[in-house]
Amino acid sequence: MTLELKIPPVAVALITAACMWLAARAVPDFDVPFHGHLVVSGVVALSGGFIGLLGVVAFSRAGTTVNPMKPRSSSSLVVTGIYSVTRNPMYLGLLLVLLAWAIYLANALTVLFLPGFVWYMGRYQIEPEEKALASLFGPEFAAYAARVRRWI
Repeated sequence: MTLELKIPPVAVALITAACMWLAARAVPDFDVPFHGHLVVSGVVALSGGFIGLLGVVAFSRAGTTVNPMKPRSSSSLVVTGIYSVTRNPMYLGLLLVLLAWAIYLANALTVLFLPGFVWYMGRYQIEPEEKALASLFGPEFAAYAARVRRWI
């Protein structure tokens, strides 16, 4: 059985956030509190939310699905706006919110979960999505993927 497109990305982010919280509580020796971490985490979280929202709005304007579990339902390839900078602004937004959570927790161990999130999303969400988009949009998607990076 494969995990591809089985777990909604928001659920993956929530599971990652919970693991980060547990790690911070289990190993307080890695705490690195710094003055202003609440402000910094707030700014990073708002940035992530804004980037993700830009992705949702672009999909909505294009009249295509935002459901990441059904990429074959895509009715158009969105390549403008935030999608001219990153192919995955919604996932980038989730990553930034997780980074904000790590900053808020102020525990160095929590940062180690971020590469795991990127790997998981790349392997089990983004790769299957991109296969579907390549099938649906062919050379148009190939050209887009060649000029715009997955994350940033």
